[in-house]
Amino acid sequence: MSVILSFAGAAGTVTGSKFVVEHAGSRTLVDAGLYQGERSWRRLNWEHAIGHPETVDDVVLTHTHLDHCGYLPALVRQGLHGPVWASAGTAGLLPIVLRDSAHLLEEEAAYAQAAGYSKHDPALPLYTAADVERVLDLVRPVPFATAQHTAGGATVTLHRAGHVLGSASVHVMVGGRSVLFSGDLGRPTHPLLLPREDPPAADVVVLESTYGDRLHPHSAGSDQHEPLAAAIRRTIGRGGSVLIPAFAVDRTELVLLALARLRAQGRIPSVPVHVDSPMALAALEVYQRPDLAPEMRPDAIAELLEMTDVHEARTADESRRLNTPGTPCIIVSASGMATGGRVVHHLASLLPHARNAVVLTGYQAVGTRGRSLQDGARELKVLGQYVRVRAEVVVDDTFSVHADADELVSWLDRLPRPPEVVYLVHGEPAARDALAHRVREHLDCAVALPRLGERVVL
Repeated sequence: MSVILSFAGAAGTVTGSKFVVEHAGSRTLVDAGLYQGERSWRRLNWEHAIGHPETVDDVVLTHTHLDHCGYLPALVRQGLHGPVWASAGTAGLLPIVLRDSAHLLEEEAAYAQAAGYSKHDPALPLYTAADVERVLDLVRPVPFATAQHTAGGATVTLHRAGHVLGSASVHVMVGGRSVLFSGDLGRPTHPLLLPREDPPAADVVVLESTYGDRLHPHSAGSDQHEPLAAAIRRTIGRGGSVLIPAFAVDRTELVLLALARLRAQGRIPSVPVHVDSPMALAALEVYQRPDLAPEMRPDAIAELLEMTDVHEARTADESRRLNTPGTPCIIVSASGMATGGRVVHHLASLLPHARNAVVLTGYQAVGTRGRSLQDGARELKVLGQYVRVRAEVVVDDTFSVHADADELVSWLDRLPRPPEVVYLVHGEPAARDALAHRVREHLDCAVALPRLGERVVL
């Protein structure tokens, strides 16, 4: 009987990762991500992307970014009840990420209802905190490089991907066939994590292509993070504050590490640094867990902990005070693409003033507020209203922990043998097209760009 692979998400866009492997009546779902960015994609979150979720035997997660795990509570509402397999790091971060997501969805629905800008009455969240708790009851941690026999009869093995703590590539064997899902691949130079592992052999590879059409800038020493350092110097010099949207998982830790090093080198002034993300503070505690140390660079964690003058904004009142900080400071707040969270309120208050600056530290998907700022928007819609963008907007590309085009091809090179087919997913069309051209030239195998909803025989 054939093994079927379905592309239920992340086909033609960088978000919404969902892939279904079916064989002899069994169904294994790899990743269950939210769509983010353009409204046309976000609308898909309200559709049943996985037909009959109650028939899914197992879910396997590559990592805890919302575009890979944030749809799980919605699936539970639709009937999912099978185990959710994940690495120990992912299992540790998942409660933080999903609880925060549910809180934001409920908060956004309540705000939309009160402000009257929702198209629906009443405004409802995609899922609730109760749905998240049902998901967490299903989570089963799996060690790296350990074969796990699933409820559906497949054998799943996780391999360290070096993208964020706990991130993995997922190798699935079923029906005599094997498929390797790259997940999001990290960079060999990740400041906090050890490099990714070499991939195992597989008949078919499903490869992310987020940065498939570009190379990261390579800088070190005195040039490392100079766009960020220069922006801070200029902004503090004119009496303003610097807002850094940063993902709570991994990116906030990297930003704090960079600020610690820039301050130690004398490249930025000593001003208060506010971390306005309870989620990021909770994630930092997971990064410091002794049992997860084998994934980490211990010297970097020690360096991060030595940073002084970092203020934690845990309560809503503490966060609101940062909308008008009064004295020059640096605010690190989630989310990284400014799609939601406390950073949205800070943008509404800080963007209209030319003395301030916003520093973008990672990939900004099409349709997000971060992408609009990166593309030079003069106005930005925030909380149902448009605000003028007078603040300086700066991009520091050196924070990315996504493998670039060279690093993606290098990962394929490490396969013990060429696969029969490479399916490129999780990338915008231009990135997928560019990477497809490179892979076709590099490997003697078929390269396909699957459509959303497409089903193929493995």
